[in-house]
Amino acid sequence: MAETANPNWQKSNLALGTGGRTTTTLCMVLGILGSGSGSNLQALLDAIDAGHLAARIALVLSDNPDAFILERARRHHIPTGLIDCRGCRTRFPEQAQLETAATLQAAGVELVCLAGFLRLVKRPLLDAFPKRIINIHPSLLPAFPGLQAWQQALDAGATTTGCTVHFVDEGMDTGPLILQEPVPILPGDTAASLHARIQVVEHRLYPAAISKLVANHQPLPTP
Repeated sequence: MAETANPNWQKSNLALGTGGRTTTTLCMVLGILGSGSGSNLQALLDAIDAGHLAARIALVLSDNPDAFILERARRHHIPTGLIDCRGCRTRFPEQAQLETAATLQAAGVELVCLAGFLRLVKRPLLDAFPKRIINIHPSLLPAFPGLQAWQQALDAGATTTGCTVHFVDEGMDTGPLILQEPVPILPGDTAASLHARIQVVEHRLYPAAISKLVANHQPLPTP
């Protein structure tokens, strides 16, 4: 049986490799969760603006009121919001997850993209978006999950690391893989230089992974 597109996807006129001509394609609605500068959000915005990614970012949410990711969104006239984590420094409280899920659903979000979001997503947010939350991680998972993955790779004496886009499950960076790309560790690399080279690859890989989900109609079931 042939796969069909998610009926909630929006039609959009985008010039996608057509020499400037417009073509009707399906446009996936994204919601972004981030805690920091939002460089991966910027990569997605650039890919959308260039016509390389058939998506629309409907909402950007952060648990950090000072996160620059919010300013990036405002500059592109994208609605933003704060996640109230009830004073918890690292935990993502259940009530905050319920509120986040409701806000994303109200905005019509179909795929939730974590972009430097520093809290572990659990239920009930996972239940609200089954197989529809993805993350980008700065290592070749399953190696070096968790924080400071580039430093972990250096400390382990690895010669290669990379980045991974994966679906989010209840574990820490344990969900099914979507795309990976290696990054060599060079002699004399520092944590800063290695992280910078990984980020260059991240900014290419995240839009590519989302494009793969759009093109393949990968599991994006209507809740």
